[in-house]
Amino acid sequence: MAEPNTQSSGSCKSRADEPPAEKSLLRWRKRNAYYYAWLNRVYRFFVRPNSRVLHIGCECGDLLAAVEPSYGVGVDASPDAVQLASKRFPHLRFFVMDPHELSLDEKFDYVLICNSLGQWHDIQQVLESIHPLMHEGTRVVISYYNYLWEAILNIGSLVGIRRPHAYQNWLPPEDIGNLLRLSNFDVIRSSSYLLLPKRIPPFTTLCNYFLSLVPVLRYFNLVNLLVARPMPVPRRDEDLSLSVIVPCRNERGNVEGAVTRIPELGRETEIIFVDGNSTDGTADEIEAQIVKHPERKIRLIHQGDGVGKGDAVRKGFAAASGDVLVIQDADLTAPPEDLPKFFRALRDGKGEFVNGSRLVYPMEKQAMRFLNLFGNKFFGALFTWLLGQRFRDTLCGTKMIRKSDYELIEANRAYFGDFDPFGDFDLIFGAIKQNLKVVEVPVTYRARTYGTTNISRFRHGWLLLRMSWIAFKKIKWLGKTR
Repeated sequence: MAEPNTQSSGSCKSRADEPPAEKSLLRWRKRNAYYYAWLNRVYRFFVRPNSRVLHIGCECGDLLAAVEPSYGVGVDASPDAVQLASKRFPHLRFFVMDPHELSLDEKFDYVLICNSLGQWHDIQQVLESIHPLMHEGTRVVISYYNYLWEAILNIGSLVGIRRPHAYQNWLPPEDIGNLLRLSNFDVIRSSSYLLLPKRIPPFTTLCNYFLSLVPVLRYFNLVNLLVARPMPVPRRDEDLSLSVIVPCRNERGNVEGAVTRIPELGRETEIIFVDGNSTDGTADEIEAQIVKHPERKIRLIHQGDGVGKGDAVRKGFAAASGDVLVIQDADLTAPPEDLPKFFRALRDGKGEFVNGSRLVYPMEKQAMRFLNLFGNKFFGALFTWLLGQRFRDTLCGTKMIRKSDYELIEANRAYFGDFDPFGDFDLIFGAIKQNLKVVEVPVTYRARTYGTTNISRFRHGWLLLRMSWIAFKKIKWLGKTR
């Protein structure tokens, strides 16, 4: 492995008579301070603080330092850049290393590739060499210039407002995604940012916070960003245990059906009922079913002072012992018989957050009123745009996630805040923030056979609009950097 550069003297060459390619990197960063600050902001959204981070093409180390790693390593082919980075950020490690010849013997949570992809002569070779440095949860975050900006940026280099590069390959996101797939990566999401890379008030705010989000105009944004994961390795059924969380309030007539219809999956399946202070004898019926079915692992938790399905789900998840967590609504309108489809999707690595969709197959009559159906379709389209991954149905109760991934969402919940009475959006927003691969499983939605819905179309519709605004600020606008 290459030795880190730890010299504390000197800096990148900066004499006026030297060619532009060797001018001080700090001078270029200062000249384009708004652009680099924006890049830092974008990467801080996608990278959890206190993670193990590798930055390939680290230059002076600013971006690596900006994401606040617990352990950070930067590699760059330029000795001047590495020497300067080592001097400025002594708490990080930097190596002079050609990206085509990566030789590190450690694992990272994130691999960052910022604007350097097109300077490599064999991109696939570099991407393939990253695999030994990753574990199954590692994410690769790649940003690169939009190829539509080629002429503008080349002019910028000619007039001295952009640092020139001796070799530059201009790649659209589709080509980068294809190279990732060829290198055994799975692309999770693709985004674009920054319509105006210079601060020119008030046009900067208009362009970068509004026009850059418009579906047609966003194709002209300067920065394209992709997040990818290593192609997952399928697991065996016996590798995973399952906890089925059943939040319930006044669902006495559905308890027995839940117990008998929820299938045994994986190594072990436990059913956790979370009773929300029911008044129809739901808790007594759960106790009776526990006695009646000693062959099944069934538990009852009382929600107590908590209010709402979201609180019930979080209490159920906290009590769960399974490797995999899934929500099964007690009304059974989303059939428990569909749970094996969710389990297989997660087990085989097709998704890390498996979301049900009630809007694919024809549903039973009276299963969903017209306004509810219209609202679900509207919010599905809205959240697909807001979140950058496809969500046809955000409010389907059946959602599955690994417990380890949920714990990441829980630990970083403060970014969005405790705002969700349903529990669905706490998981959805958290999954997007943690770069989990989302996949949807269609279910056949059925009409209730007992009880009445706890959903208020207009009051909860207003809550959904509020949550849309939160998603817009925190994800589209990147909110606070964390």
